[in-house]
Amino acid sequence: MTSSLTPSDAGALPALLSPKPSLTYRLVSNLLVFPVFRGLFRGRTEGNHHVPMQGPVVVVANHGSHLDPPLLGHALGRPVAFMAKAELFAIPLLGPIIRACGAYPVKRGASDREAIRTATARLDEGWATGVFLDGTRQRDGRVNQPMPGAALLAARSGAPLLPVAIINSHRALGPGQNRFRPVPIVLRIGAPIPAPASRRKPDLEATTLELQRRINALLDQGC
Repeated sequence: MTSSLTPSDAGALPALLSPKPSLTYRLVSNLLVFPVFRGLFRGRTEGNHHVPMQGPVVVVANHGSHLDPPLLGHALGRPVAFMAKAELFAIPLLGPIIRACGAYPVKRGASDREAIRTATARLDEGWATGVFLDGTRQRDGRVNQPMPGAALLAARSGAPLLPVAIINSHRALGPGQNRFRPVPIVLRIGAPIPAPASRRKPDLEATTLELQRRINALLDQGC
């Protein structure tokens, strides 16, 4: 994996410090995620200099595979938190591991508003918080029907948005596939964009469409 984990030069960063990676997070990265990413999928990242290394940021990506959360959560040089079903945290061994890796619980049947509040609280703690722009996996791996959740999170918290294209994960293990295909996977990181000016619908829609445009443009650059 080619990555230069250096501080972002994309602008001034919030003063709020981010939680440091836990020992469990580092072990999962070094013993599981990176060997699979680098070895099986010949993975690499591009554009790591765009990643703000401190303070809250909403990491926004396309979604083509169940591989995407662990890859996005471990390949940016800082932990990225994701929502997970609350029931998973009660499972021995799995619960402590996913919590140490930044996952936070959301109760089954929770409203979108409650989920947004939970994610905003994570940003207020200084976390990078991951959002898949379509919400669900797409067979072609592109952003097709973007949802406004990422823009709303940024508008509520003031955090910048970081577009990330996950290339080829839909070919490696996409919807309907039950076997890995050892194709190269690339995480291409774009420049951050500022939070929407307000929570008004036109501002959220404009930011959401810009995220869709940027992520799909990063995908179009290929491997």
